[in-house]
Amino acid sequence: HVQLVESGGGSVQIGGSLRLSCVASGDTIGRYCMGWFRQAPGKEREGIAAIDNNGGTRYHDGVKGRITISHDADKGTLALKMDDLKPEDTAMYYCAAEFRGRCGLGSSFYKYWGQGTQVTVS
Repeated sequence: HVQLVESGGGSVQIGGSLRLSCVASGDTIGRYCMGWFRQAPGKEREGIAAIDNNGGTRYHDGVKGRITISHDADKGTLALKMDDLKPEDTAMYYCAAEFRGRCGLGSSFYKYWGQGTQVTVS
């Protein structure tokens, strides 16, 4: 089992950048695919980025070009770099992991979740 803890959220101005981090413990993340999700008040949780255990990535079309997902298996970390932030990016951001090689952007792929970190853009 893997435990996930996100950090790096906060308040940022429109057009600004933010880098979220997720630290994994309890297992080697090199055996997991991982993803970033967000949930705004009153909306469903949506997957915005995923990374396979071999480094392959995929992004939600709505944020493609503005975000970059990366991982460091040796350090047990997952990151999400977000640029040109917009008010509609305001949400709670979650990292997730699943013990498989490849994951998609659907939440059903993932068994393990962090507690979330809030991002507010204004």
